[in-house]
Amino acid sequence: MVDPLLLFALLLLLALSFAFLNGFHDAANVVATMIASRALSPRAALVLAALANGIGPLLFGVAVATTIGKEILEPQAVTITVVIAGLVSASIWNLVTWWFGIPSSSSHALTGGLVGSALIFGSLRLLKPEGLAKVGLALLLSPILGFIASWLILRLLFYLSRGASPRINNTFNRLQLATGTALALAHGTNDAQKPMGIITLGLVTLGFQSDFHIPLWVMLSSAAAIGLGTALGGWRIIHTLGGRFYRVRPIHSLTSQLASGLVILAASVLGGPVSTTHVVSASIVGAGAAHRKSMVRWHHFVDIGVAWLITIPLTALLGAGCYLLLRPFLGF
Repeated sequence: MVDPLLLFALLLLLALSFAFLNGFHDAANVVATMIASRALSPRAALVLAALANGIGPLLFGVAVATTIGKEILEPQAVTITVVIAGLVSASIWNLVTWWFGIPSSSSHALTGGLVGSALIFGSLRLLKPEGLAKVGLALLLSPILGFIASWLILRLLFYLSRGASPRINNTFNRLQLATGTALALAHGTNDAQKPMGIITLGLVTLGFQSDFHIPLWVMLSSAAAIGLGTALGGWRIIHTLGGRFYRVRPIHSLTSQLASGLVILAASVLGGPVSTTHVVSASIVGAGAAHRKSMVRWHHFVDIGVAWLITIPLTALLGAGCYLLLRPFLGF
């Protein structure tokens, strides 16, 4: 039998690595349009995003962490091998999609990995239907809301700035300091809570805590890990989001940041883990479609949509495979 303290140390290392990879993989969500519209230099944009990503989780509660750690699986029935296998599968998926420059969802990957490993360990009794429905609804609705909000905001900005000279782009770029920071805060709030939930689930599963509550040191370490990952940035995906849909101008960047930041922050407060990648992508496309539908290269959006559809089933299979590989070493 592996020592529980050693198991928790392994889980902690993997969870913080996942948070780092999440920040690294999802840096594009925050900075891509700021860089494409030349509101900030790449390095300044990443520094701003990293600081806000690290602060965000400390400001807006832990509702998402509670959903991930308490409302998807039965904490008292699941084993630490199930948790570690789900986490490993999500991390592998993040690395693979980063390598190929595919904007994918860490929320989808973590949910799929946990579900797959739990099913191969036990049965459907380990899954909480209400929690899974909550996660599924958040993942489904958030990109749609991002698209709609972005479309409406851009039309409003066009109306308010009618008759303005091209110099208004300078104003839009200055405003991006506020909207970009807000988006980074929202992103950090939602995504850093996922490793918080996993770490706390491990504490409960291994008997280090009798009930599910997030310790302060878990919040701080997860926030620091995602901030560090963002600071280093994922340039392959920055290229995808920043230029492949269409030529992003300051008004598109401002609009997409504001729309996606509002949707992600609202979901975070309500406890819904969302895909920041897909919310931001949908918001960028929504701004372009509001400007002129023909300017959007829709096939790139379809590619991201395909990734949205296949992530959960593939990571569920990956989670099941990781569980079978890890079980002989970590036990039941």
